[in-house]
Amino acid sequence: MLPEILTRPAPIANDEYRARRRALMDALPADSAVLLPGASLVTRSRDSEFPFRQDSDFHYLSGFPEPDALLLLLPGRAEGECVLFCQDRNPLMEAWTGIRLGAEGAVREHGVDQAFENAERDERLEALLDGRHTLYLPLDSAEAMAIAEEVRGALMARVRQGARPPEALADLLPLIHEARLIKSEAELALLRHAAEISARAHRRAMRAARPGLAEYHLQAELEHEFRWQGGSGAAYASIVGGGANACVLHYIENQAPLADGDLVLIDAGAEFDLYAGDITRTFPVNGRFSEAQRALYELVLRVQEQAVAAIRPGTTLVRLHEGVVRGLTEGLIELGLLEGEVQARIDDESYRRFYLHSTSHWLGLDVHDVGAYRQGGEPRPLVPGMVLTVEPGLYVPADDDIPEAFRGIGIRIEDDVAVTAGGHEVLTTGVPKRVSEIEALMARK
Repeated sequence: MLPEILTRPAPIANDEYRARRRALMDALPADSAVLLPGASLVTRSRDSEFPFRQDSDFHYLSGFPEPDALLLLLPGRAEGECVLFCQDRNPLMEAWTGIRLGAEGAVREHGVDQAFENAERDERLEALLDGRHTLYLPLDSAEAMAIAEEVRGALMARVRQGARPPEALADLLPLIHEARLIKSEAELALLRHAAEISARAHRRAMRAARPGLAEYHLQAELEHEFRWQGGSGAAYASIVGGGANACVLHYIENQAPLADGDLVLIDAGAEFDLYAGDITRTFPVNGRFSEAQRALYELVLRVQEQAVAAIRPGTTLVRLHEGVVRGLTEGLIELGLLEGEVQARIDDESYRRFYLHSTSHWLGLDVHDVGAYRQGGEPRPLVPGMVLTVEPGLYVPADDDIPEAFRGIGIRIEDDVAVTAGGHEVLTTGVPKRVSEIEALMARK
């Protein structure tokens, strides 16, 4: 019997992409323009490429899925304010690599005002940008800067004939990234779906785990579920760390055997329609926590659940992190891994021997999503529509001064949480995190 296949949520509608472009153009001067390249194929080895993934900012404004595209936004242009350049239709290439939409298909399928194939790009860019005072583009993109400089140079050469090259370049990304930080209902539906796929994958890995397997066997279980449910694959390199490998925060080798008596930490999430899931769970390879593992795990879980419960409009990520640091420090002192007063150990950062990272990051089209964490130098208050992770952890070194039962244990627990008007919504409830729930699931292999 084949596993259940989830019902896919609706893709983001062209009307929403139009509204995003409209909001961006409304924030710009009338004599400006936006120039934004899409992603290109990247060679993997010789004549094979990595699977194509569209640039997140380009996708956010267009939804256009093909490589080597260029988006122009031209506020006030009578012939159409949104112009897309895309790959030429080419029957020979399409026989090898698949059908290309071409200019007509881009207008028909993606709702842009006008589209041209790349063969016409150089010629048309000069006319389209002539007279635009400020050109907004990603200043960190070598490709965007090269296009802008080429167009400016060509127009400068014709100034005596009346050409008016752009006089200023401005960074586009802060404007897009502020918009991307607040998710629409359609985006939240995709994030919920990515979270549900991710949760199913983690449950599958828990059921499969047993001594004698290797870390990559659990990675295979995870990524099979990502693809089975229609995701494009992993949203980031899957982390499967058994034993002391869990203490390496970005461990991705995933080659070691899984030993009886060890914990295994999995940090993995599916990507669906470019939106990311991001879940971490830690569980015993043999299905039963030892006394020391349980003590550390329940400390992390208690602190994680308190942080999730504190999410509501008006609070900040800094406040969440401070609560996590205090809770972990108190617990480390209770367990004998730290000594002294709680505030003293926070002040001298002794806790950082066991907890190195921050508690949260934004989540969306990128797993570490865009958006400023501070406004006016102050921590940014949470508002409805933001989506973030909550992921405290403890990583105990195998040093001689550490009680032997705790040495080499790494634990992290991570959920994806959307901020709502009334508080929050946990997107990743589909995978257990209580000790009794984990042990019960693993007992039903």
